[in-house]
Amino acid sequence: MKNIWIIANWKSNKTIAEALDWVDNVGPSIPENENLKVGVCPTFSCLSEVKKAITVGNYPLMVGAQDLSPFDAGAYTGEESAFLLKGLIDLSILGHSERRQNFSETDEIITKKVAQALQNNIMPLICIQSQDTPVPKDCRLVAYEPVFAIGTGKADTPENANEVAKVFKQKYGDDLEVIYGGSVNSSNVQKFVSQPDITGVLVGNASLDAGAFLSIIKALEG
Repeated sequence: MKNIWIIANWKSNKTIAEALDWVDNVGPSIPENENLKVGVCPTFSCLSEVKKAITVGNYPLMVGAQDLSPFDAGAYTGEESAFLLKGLIDLSILGHSERRQNFSETDEIITKKVAQALQNNIMPLICIQSQDTPVPKDCRLVAYEPVFAIGTGKADTPENANEVAKVFKQKYGDDLEVIYGGSVNSSNVQKFVSQPDITGVLVGNASLDAGAFLSIIKALEG
């Protein structure tokens, strides 16, 4: 049985109180299944408290960052290094199209971030926007997120997303896990995950509401 990844990306949303309320609602309702990999990527300001709440509740919920620094710890004002994050997070989203567009991130910068993540035992989750987006060496989890589908409510078709996933597995190895992101909801998630080369979803807007996120998980049960 393949892994099923369901990763929540909150982007720049939620206070600490709102984040903890979400964890209290979602954590106890996640089914125990070793192939179900559920994670949440809050803001940096919420990471510590979210991690603490998940640990205390013993919830089957991974914690991720939405980014990390291409540099090691040191004199890099404003940056969060992988070395300092490694006790808090299991994975990190890297190369999201919003970072590429709003902060001019290049493939070279993303490759440096991947190296920092891997050196500190953090799993890099690389966002790919098209078949031409490169995947840095030793990355085994990627999210296909076509720019037109992000936050628009207009998802790609499951069949096309699967074709893109197939291309990436041919390029980088069959052990590469490809998930889909872009206007994912409880109505379409099953159609994406049932595709042979797609192993989960990266959820944006629909992850902000605990009930909506749980509906996505429930849609995949059985």
